[in-house]
Order: sequence, then structure tokens, then C-alpha cells
Amino acid sequence: MTFSRVLRRLRGACLITLALSGAIASGVAAAERPARIVSLNMCTDELVLRLADPARIASVTWLSQDPRNANMAEAARRIPANHGLAEEVLGFRPDLVVAGAYTTRATVSLLGRVGVGVREFGVPRNLAEMKAQIAEMADALGEPARGQALLAGIEQRLQALAARRVDKPLRAIVLRPSGFTVGRGSLVDEILTRAGLVNIAAELGVESYGQIALETVALGRAEILILNETPDGPPSLAYEILHHPVIERLGDRMKLVALPSRLWTCAGPSVLDAIELLVSAVEKKQ
Repeated sequence: MTFSRVLRRLRGACLITLALSGAIASGVAAAERPARIVSLNMCTDELVLRLADPARIASVTWLSQDPRNANMAEAARRIPANHGLAEEVLGFRPDLVVAGAYTTRATVSLLGRVGVGVREFGVPRNLAEMKAQIAEMADALGEPARGQALLAGIEQRLQALAARRVDKPLRAIVLRPSGFTVGRGSLVDEILTRAGLVNIAAELGVESYGQIALETVALGRAEILILNETPDGPPSLAYEILHHPVIERLGDRMKLVALPSRLWTCAGPSVLDAIELLVSAVEKKQ
């Protein structure tokens, strides 16, 4: 056998080896991606629905199928729903379960006892933590590229919204059901800041979430009052304060902005919609 023929055979063998190595690596990577994902929290539902193929999602919570409360309801309705029960989860034969750090505690505990691991996600307190959580979820789902694309889109929108921010911030306060407001150390506080607003509750020393009297709202010299409610929601005593006669009268001297709860209940791309809605309100107030 000539030297040239030996060389050609060696070259061919190397190419076959490289091809097989690539196929094996690809197969291992595919095998590592969870194929039956179950989510037990409305906020983890949203990230899973945004980042994973529907065929790989075994179940999301029933809460995500309600368009009044969830941003991905249309997609969620195509996925079997769960109510956060351990027996439901086991019936879906998951290879990845994701949950919120403060919800479905009994179920998470029971799943751990039978050897089903659960990946838990906390509640981001700012946009930096939100971005980190998106990257963490994308990694858990085996979708780092989709995570990077989602984060790039978020950053692009943030820059566009920053360009619209006014030079002189307006004073604003958030009023939620049962008279709660949102202060320092919360994602909502940063949303207001990014929209060109000064959060009066933060000035008053409110940490995260706290109740506030209507008198304080009326005398706080706010230029924008943000009513955080769920459109078309069922009658509730908690929501009565948002329709109090005092609130209606305040509309004569400040701008009232109705902001759907679903836009900032969960830390995800929808918070950019909340910022944009508030930016538009500030522009109209100028």
C-alpha cells in the first residue's frame, strides 16, 4: 500500500471519529435537557413558557391559564394544568420540577421525601435579580441561547425607555388592594424609578410592602396615583379602597393610572410593559 493511500485512510478515519464525537456530544447535550418539566408557581410558569418548547412542558399551574392574572395564558391553556399537589406532579413523571421559594411548601417537601428534586426560585427585588433569575431558569431548562436572547431584548427595551425618561421626575405613589403600597427594596420601586417617577412610599420609609392610609395618599403631593388592580376581577372587599370616593376626587388634581397586577406580579419581560405604561403616563402629564 502506497504512502498516499495510507494517508487518505487515516484522514478518513479521523473525519469519521470527529463526526461520531460530535454526534455523541450532541446526544449527551440533548439528554441533559429536561423533557418533562412541571412548574408549581405562576411566576416560574411564565419563564418556562417563554423559554422551553411546549412539547417539553408537562404541566403548569391553573393560575397561568387565567388571562386576568397571567401574561402567558394563551400558551398555558395548551398545557395540562396542576393545582400544586404532589400526586399530580408524580402523575406527570417529571424530570424537572420548578417552584417558587414561598409557595407549595408541603408539595415540595413531599416530593423531596420520595426523591423528586425541585428547583426553587425566589422573588427578585430588582431588575438585576430578575435578569439573573431568567439566566438561571434558562440554564435549568437547557436553553441558554434562548435565555440570552430574552435578556438581550429586555436590555434593548430598557435603553429605549431610558431615552424617553423626563429630566424632572414626577412624584407618584402606588395603591394596591387593602390599602397596601410599595416602598424601598422592591422590584416595583425600581420600576417607578425607571419610568421617571419618585416613589413617595420610599420617601415615607415604607420597606417593601406596607399599608398606607388614604389620608396619606391624599396629602402626599403625588402627581401620579398608580392603582394596582386586576381588570374584570370578581367583587372583593380588598379592592373597594381602589374605588373609594376619595380616590375619585383625587383624579381632579393628579393623574390616575390603572396598572394591571399581572404586569408586575412576576419578574419577567412583562415588567417592561409596566414601565412603558408609566412612561407614557408621565409624558401625558408633562
